[in-house]
Amino acid sequence: MNDPNMISTIAMPILLIVLFYFLMIRPQQKRMKQHQSMLAALKRGDQVVLSSGMIGKVVRVEDSEVGLEIATGVTVKVVKAMISDVRAKGEPAPANDAKA
Repeated sequence: MNDPNMISTIAMPILLIVLFYFLMIRPQQKRMKQHQSMLAALKRGDQVVLSSGMIGKVVRVEDSEVGLEIATGVTVKVVKAMISDVRAKGEPAPANDAKA
């Protein structure tokens, strides 16, 4: 019963499953936890980037949605999960911004 071929036949799939877990599943779970904590810390006045690339300022935070000001006087509702990045408050304005 101690056939080396049988041991390698069983060990190879187990090794592949363990490797798959550490290279694919675990890093994805870590990124998901970081994203959820970023969304939980979201507050009014934060500048955010949506997954579509649109940038706006948070004016209202609800359970699953956020009110986002994308232009002066233009507010849209956005699903929180679509926020991909929160930029730090006080980032310098672009040089071509009309604010003076």
